[in-house]
Amino acid sequence: MSLVLDTNVVVDLLRGRREALPLLEPGRELLTISTVTAHGIYAGMRSGEEEITETMLSSFALLSFGAREAALTGRWWSDYRSEGITLDFRDLAIAAAAVTRSFPLLTSNVKDFPMPELTVEEWPVGGWHA
Repeated sequence: MSLVLDTNVVVDLLRGRREALPLLEPGRELLTISTVTAHGIYAGMRSGEEEITETMLSSFALLSFGAREAALTGRWWSDYRSEGITLDFRDLAIAAAAVTRSFPLLTSNVKDFPMPELTVEEWPVGGWHA
């Protein structure tokens, strides 16, 4: 089984949050990110973080955004918009990458992913600890 990491989870890993370390333990499921998450990480990269960012991102399987994801993203955009709900395209694309592969998504922004066909796991499990 594979697990799709939302951008906020990857940022926590890059920032060295203690709670994120178990995600990197050997023997865990394959960790994946969407191309949209990779874009977000590169866009927010701080000066001096190039090497650690490249190392971190290269450790994940990268999920492409293709025709199936585009169709699903478009349907969701239209359906939710007709209900008066505006979702961010990046969240729609990340969710589509997970749904089209039947992978769960790990995120701290559960409310941004209301799609019933998406399995969402809340990050961090059990909440943040001081």
